[in-house]
Amino acid sequence: MDVGYRGPAACTAAGVTYRQLDYWARTGLVEPSVRNGAQNAPLYSLPDILLLKVAKRLLDTGISLQQIRTAVDHLRGRAAQDLARITLMSDGVSVYECTSPEEVVDLMQRGQGMFGLALAHVWRELEEALGVVPPEERADLPQAAPQAVDELARRRRERRTG
Repeated sequence: MDVGYRGPAACTAAGVTYRQLDYWARTGLVEPSVRNGAQNAPLYSLPDILLLKVAKRLLDTGISLQQIRTAVDHLRGRAAQDLARITLMSDGVSVYECTSPEEVVDLMQRGQGMFGLALAHVWRELEEALGVVPPEERADLPQAAPQAVDELARRRRERRTG
């Protein structure tokens, strides 16, 4: 049975704001991959949250959203054991995948500054962060809570119609 986490838990674990989470889901960067049967409640799987955290880390280092999108698309759909063997390296412009220490050393020897992100370490951080939040099983999900009203969107609609 698929399990997943609601948006607030995914935000906390990945270190992103709910606004970022919503934007990234709407633009297809990272969408919740677990759905709850009849209610169709979107839930984020552990690999989804890992991709959110990777995107956030890369964004924090100054990588463009276009490069982040390319990196996330490259990682999407990989098995957990494959992700745990990857280190992402970046020179601030491009993002490189390294799956062996030799590849990391090769990139470092080019003489330019590099940023490294070991996905195994990020995975452990997520497991620790989510250890206090029970996942929700698809068949056992309660009714979705009513969504908060987006006050800004409501005001815009009122101005257009009234």
